[in-house]
Amino acid sequence: MATTYNYAPLFRSSVGFDRVFDLLENAQRGRSISDWPPYDIIKTGDDSYRITIAVAGFAQDDLDITFQSNLLTVTGKKEETPGEGYLHRGIDGRPFEHRFELADHVSVSGADLKNGLLSINLVREIPEALKPRRISIEGAPASTSTAPAQIDAQKAA
Repeated sequence: MATTYNYAPLFRSSVGFDRVFDLLENAQRGRSISDWPPYDIIKTGDDSYRITIAVAGFAQDDLDITFQSNLLTVTGKKEETPGEGYLHRGIDGRPFEHRFELADHVSVSGADLKNGLLSINLVREIPEALKPRRISIEGAPASTSTAPAQIDAQKAA
């Protein structure tokens, strides 16, 4: 049972959230892409994440990672070796593509392939201009006395 939501009332009362609404609508639709190979998304720190994809049988040259405008795409295409005669093929080597929508200011900091697991490290780097900053309050200096200054009578003469 799929429930659909109408986001039109939110469009009427908000400005600049188009991308969020697009993400919600895309998440609502059924995934046409399979979830093979399996993957994990791990939060490793306050501003760091790791995506780990099980890519058994794929070599480093068979994998491609692309990051462009908040979209991380991981593709794998294994070249078949026609000379091998399998009696049983249990390790699937079919091509795949995974797409991950990343939040603003999240970028890829590195990738590693070890023991059949592809690990992609992500980090959120908020620019200095967008970080909160303390604003100092300036005011007129407080006067020490409210009585008017008097001229000394001896110096005036």
